Formats: sequence, C-alpha cells, structure tokens
Amino acid sequence: MKYIDIETWPRRELFRFYGRMDYPHFNVCADADITRLHPYLKRHGISTFKTVLFGVSKAANAIAEFRLRIRGGRVVSHEVVHPSYTVLGGDHLFGFCETRYTGTIASFFARADRDMDRAKANPVLNDIPGRDDYLFISSLPWVSFTSISHPIHMHPADSVPRISWGKYKYDRNKILMPLSVQIHHGLADGIHAGAFFEAFQEWVDRPEEIFD
Repeated sequence: MKYIDIETWPRRELFRFYGRMDYPHFNVCADADITRLHPYLKRHGISTFKTVLFGVSKAANAIAEFRLRIRGGRVVSHEVVHPSYTVLGGDHLFGFCETRYTGTIASFFARADRDMDRAKANPVLNDIPGRDDYLFISSLPWVSFTSISHPIHMHPADSVPRISWGKYKYDRNKILMPLSVQIHHGLADGIHAGAFFEAFQEWVDRPEEIFD
C-alpha cells in the first residue's frame, strides 16, 4: 500500500470535484456474455458462484483505479484488494465472508470453501475495522436485474467498489448475466468501469484456459 500525492496526481481536480458531492458514487450495469463459460462449468461440475467471484476479483485487481481508496481525506493505492461477499445462511439471512485473493483459481477455490463454511456456521456483519482493501461483492441469482444500487456510508463517503451479478438469461443463442459495478467517481470514471467489463469478458471467453 502507498499514499498518492494528491497535489501531483492527474485526477486531483476530479477527486476534489466529486468529493464535494453528497453522493459521489456512480453505477454501471451491463450484460456479460457467459455463453462459453456456462456450459463448461455445468459440464465439469464447477461452481458458477466461485468462478464469477474469482473472475470479478481478478478483473478488478487488474485495474489500478479499483485498488484506490480514500482514507482520512487522502488516497491510498493497494497492491491487492480482496473480495468481501455475502453468504446465505439459515432463515434466509446472510452474513459477510472474506476470501483472500490469489491469482491462482485452484487455491482461491480452496480458500473460499473454507471461508464460506466458517461464515455459514458463524454469520457476522462486520469487516475488520480499519481495513479498506476490500471489494464488496454480492450475487442475486433470483433476479436478472437491469439496475441495482447499494447502501454506502456517506460521512465520509465510502470508497470501496461494489460488484454484483444476477440471474443469467437466454437471448437467442447467447447466455447473458447482468453485472454491476458501483464505484466512487472521485477515484474512477466510466473508462475504468468499461475496462473492468472488458477484462471480465475476455476472461470468461476462454474457460479452457481458466482451469488449465
């Protein structure tokens, strides 16, 4: 982790401009084409949730702006950010679960299995105080949504990106999955959100390489 020198940072005026707003986040929803990925996962009995969880974490970590956070009025850049995601437990109530991101999908899956079992057995609604190297992630497999928004702290405004995906749908010969990104506009723009979607799409288009 390192601090950004705001005075020499090219985004300084955008950072200050959006930092004065009551709600500085923006949200982009789009369909990800999982036509090649989905049948591969079904054929090999691989978890769609864990695969997408790893894929969105990988795409976010590849983009520097998704690793920026606002801390005490300053901007920090993390080398790696980790998914903190929702896990459904008993009585249809969810808890939070964190899995440390690793660039190897097999080790990530193994960690996620242990973390999710622990979260289901002991559900919590707290992240570790003082940490901001998270990606807040959720899945809504019951709804093929076209838009979504998330609660955030406003004073000061939360700077952790939110990533969500929903129920996939069939459109002619394609399988489409709604995917959403919500991020602080002082740290990122539409071009960075677009880069996230492109990185994720490129990844899901080659399932054989993912699990090679």
